[in-house]
Amino acid sequence: SSYDRKRKGPDPQKALRLGALLTVSHSEAEIVACDLVVEAIVENAIAKKELYARLEPQLGPEAILTSNTSTIPITKLAEGLAHPERFCGLHFFNPVRRMKLVEVIRGKSTSDETIATAVAYAKRLGKLPIVINDGPGFLVNRLLFPYMNEAIQLLCEGASMKEVDRASTTFGMPLGPIALYDLVGLDTALFAGRVMWEAFPDRVLLSPLLPALVKAGRLGHKTGSGFFSYKNRKKSAQPDPEAEELVRSYTKGTTKFTPELLTHRLFLPMLLEATRVLQEKLVRDVRDVDLGLIFGLGFPPFKGGLLFWADTLGAAKIVELLKPLEGLGERFHPTPLLLEMAKAGKKFYESKGA
Repeated sequence: SSYDRKRKGPDPQKALRLGALLTVSHSEAEIVACDLVVEAIVENAIAKKELYARLEPQLGPEAILTSNTSTIPITKLAEGLAHPERFCGLHFFNPVRRMKLVEVIRGKSTSDETIATAVAYAKRLGKLPIVINDGPGFLVNRLLFPYMNEAIQLLCEGASMKEVDRASTTFGMPLGPIALYDLVGLDTALFAGRVMWEAFPDRVLLSPLLPALVKAGRLGHKTGSGFFSYKNRKKSAQPDPEAEELVRSYTKGTTKFTPELLTHRLFLPMLLEATRVLQEKLVRDVRDVDLGLIFGLGFPPFKGGLLFWADTLGAAKIVELLKPLEGLGERFHPTPLLLEMAKAGKKFYESKGA
């Protein structure tokens, strides 16, 4: 919603009183009177930049523009802005009323004052903000994508949707990756997947399965059908023979998977991506990774988070688990950080307060 303007300078706490969520339900006239604007339109860089070009000239001299983008780098979206220092990412998670996490993303030109204001605004909303340096997918979606991408590969290798989702929920996830595709929206997942593939083509595998489902109008919950059917009184997931037949048409193997192997295939690529995030210094602390995944993704809290769970296995054990999977490609190759930790017997959570 939008509020009356009461600008008294760039003080982050005062800026908290003002804000707007820009969607198709709000007119630009309502938005321009605000001190902080959150853009939340389609996940398409061209569309977002076209909107900013119209909107930014109408904003006040101290107004902050933020984007709810889930994958597109903030520095890329800031290209062409007159004031990129007053632009940052403010990524909420669905369902917004329930999910506490907000990613505050710092672009190349984002000022400290803008970040402070965005953090204070998120806290005022009762959220848990985590400041992240810029990069495709930021933190949570960058780590989520390998997990989701691997789920599609498992289907194409012969695993059933039920097997894949059961491996995930048995591990402790609130929802399996196939069901999560339907919740997120297959068209949204397709857009995000394209961004991630452009950024990491060496470890993102493209499958024609998602485009085929989208082309068939099966977008998930919002259309009543995706991988599952929701056309029942409770709108709950039900097996759909049409979707199962479509999946079979893109299945190239009949591999039999053990529950343990399915778990390794789903979660080890996520863990490896987390080590890359740490190497690239996208977050300040290993706790940011675990808190981000627990509060933004629903990673099982009883496991302490992804990196805490990894410590219970040990880096050397993880390297051993990866060996039979390395032939699948780069996404299963141990990273320099993991190899170094295995050699030195180190953990992500060291006693020095890592």
